[in-house]
Amino acid sequence: MQLILKNCIVRTFRDADARSIARYANNKKIWLNLRDAFPHPYHIDDARAFIKLAKSIDPPTIFTIEKNNEALGAIGFQLGKDVERISAEIGYWLAEPFWGQGIVTEVLGAVTSYAIEQFDLKRLFALPFEWNHPSFRVLEKAGYILEGRMHNSCVKNGKIIDQLLYAYTVD
Repeated sequence: MQLILKNCIVRTFRDADARSIARYANNKKIWLNLRDAFPHPYHIDDARAFIKLAKSIDPPTIFTIEKNNEALGAIGFQLGKDVERISAEIGYWLAEPFWGQGIVTEVLGAVTSYAIEQFDLKRLFALPFEWNHPSFRVLEKAGYILEGRMHNSCVKNGKIIDQLLYAYTVD
């Protein structure tokens, strides 16, 4: 899969992406906003394992964000199962030097549309941590609606925190 957007390209991962993914992902600011499955520090072997996982999913649901022929981050969604098969959780990260340029908003909108069309979904949702105000803005700009606050719903960096529930729904 490849989507050519105004500011970047969204595509399936290649083995050659490992070096740039490892370089950009090894950032505590990124780790603080992602699930603990995302390691910190982040090494080249972590990038290789992640790319292997992403490439093993068929049809693909995890993609890299590319600009200037370099992998700058990732976006992906996990399909719901059983009675939640019409839903998916979406997540993303972008290299810090590219924050604030509208890249993730554009990518999130495109991948949301792709997921709905390709997988016949009615709902995509995200669960940003209580302190991740830039992600709130990205989600809102991409058409996601704040549905609620999940109090004391997770632990990150040794602290029990809230998550906000944002969703994009198709009627």
